[in-house]
Amino acid sequence: MSSSPSLIFALLVLISAVATVSPVAATDHIVGANRGWNPGINYTLWANNHTFYVGDLISFRYQKTQYNVFEVNQTGYDNCTTEGAVGNWSSGKDFVPLNKAKRYYFICGNGQCFNGMKVSVLVHPLPPPPTAAKHSKLDSAAHIVSHWGLWSLMVSYALIWFGFGSF
Repeated sequence: MSSSPSLIFALLVLISAVATVSPVAATDHIVGANRGWNPGINYTLWANNHTFYVGDLISFRYQKTQYNVFEVNQTGYDNCTTEGAVGNWSSGKDFVPLNKAKRYYFICGNGQCFNGMKVSVLVHPLPPPPTAAKHSKLDSAAHIVSHWGLWSLMVSYALIWFGFGSF
């Protein structure tokens, strides 16, 4: 092969960087799942089966000519009123970002709140990434040896494959 060692090294560094990055993706929580945002559904039960984190989305799917969504405070939620609402949506396919760790309250503002069209979700802060301090020394050492052993094996294989003994 006529590739330069620096090009191979750069390629290996890029591959290792991509391989070690763990993507953090937001979850889109679709209210009511396949039943959507409609009267007569127990949204408290639905919400209790989900864990919400900062950065997630909550989505409402409904007939836009029949329903809507308002973000309200606890009083508005408890009394089914939109007075003092902090947000409202009416597209029928609404995506609401959950940007703060707090309790959010959503209701349908056309009277259907009294028929159960309201949901409250507690949004948690993102959990901290795992640290070596949370693992035993043996687990941490095994992880490091495993990680670097795999990395060394990949580099050695690449060097042999491309015919380079050293840089």
